[in-house]
Amino acid sequence: MALVKFNPVRDLLDIEREFNRMWNTLGSRFGLTRREDFDEEYENAVWMPLTDIYEDNDNYYLKVDLPGMKKDDVKISYADGTLSISGERAEEKQSKDAQFHRIERSYGKFFRSFNIPKEIKEDKISAEFKDGQLTITIPKAEEVKPKEIEIKVG
Repeated sequence: MALVKFNPVRDLLDIEREFNRMWNTLGSRFGLTRREDFDEEYENAVWMPLTDIYEDNDNYYLKVDLPGMKKDDVKISYADGTLSISGERAEEKQSKDAQFHRIERSYGKFFRSFNIPKEIKEDKISAEFKDGQLTITIPKAEEVKPKEIEIKVG
């Protein structure tokens, strides 16, 4: 029995890449500039980590599942309203005596980028890596935080 690695995310990435190529070609014909986040890391990505995004009154949060990885395997950058997360998960060494029946975990390079609201404190973005989960905290700027209005009794 031949081992076939099934990777549905790769098909989705291929569709997204083709759409972006089409959009960039169309944009260049009409004088629109190409986005800088469409770079080599994005082109070489073979999987995308699952991510939860949520917010409270003070912060935006991203929780990224990266099981089996170390913080040194991950790179985070922020520029012009885009937060990018990239890295690579190395494939585990296979024993010559082992016979694999199914491989579902993704290996290789990954890349995710997220558009973040402009009203944030860029210099206060923080990240914590614990138990295979990367948590990124993005503080909101004061002007976008909800304010409670006091009701006066007269």
